[in-house]
Amino acid sequence: MPRLFTGLEVPGGVAFALSFKRGGLHGARWIDPENYHITLRFIGDVDHSVADEVSDALDRLANSEAFTLRLSALGSFGGDKPRALIAVVENNSALQRLQAAQERVLQRLGLQPEGRKFVPHVTLARLKGTAPEDVARFLAFAGRFEPLAFPVERFVLFSSRDSVGGGPYLVEQSYPLAA
Repeated sequence: MPRLFTGLEVPGGVAFALSFKRGGLHGARWIDPENYHITLRFIGDVDHSVADEVSDALDRLANSEAFTLRLSALGSFGGDKPRALIAVVENNSALQRLQAAQERVLQRLGLQPEGRKFVPHVTLARLKGTAPEDVARFLAFAGRFEPLAFPVERFVLFSSRDSVGGGPYLVEQSYPLAA
């Protein structure tokens, strides 16, 4: 049974720049830069026939508009119980439209709606036992975050192992976006 999700790849140069933010945070399990991505829609564990249906349905969204994304800051999820250190994706209407279209297509296949609000980001580290004060200090001392922009010319269907998260991720199918 494959575990699937849709997402955007982070180009190598951007991943390399983000990798300089690694280190110095107790309880952080740093994601390997080659596994950096932006999740659009988590699908979950499905059988192979559903995986084929998902792949075919997403093909209808190919040639949606291409766009440019910008990573603008470091942040975290979890508040008083931090669970992830992230690079924040600036609000982008084309990205929002692409994600909403995927949500609609996947619900039409009978998949349950995504339970969480879409907050685009790149996970840099998963946190366990990290105090919120440590995260705040890390963010304060991480230095100026120089925004990183890159063109998005395709989205992909990823598969992953059922693990503790962080990869490795395999591109199962790619869907080009129109220029």
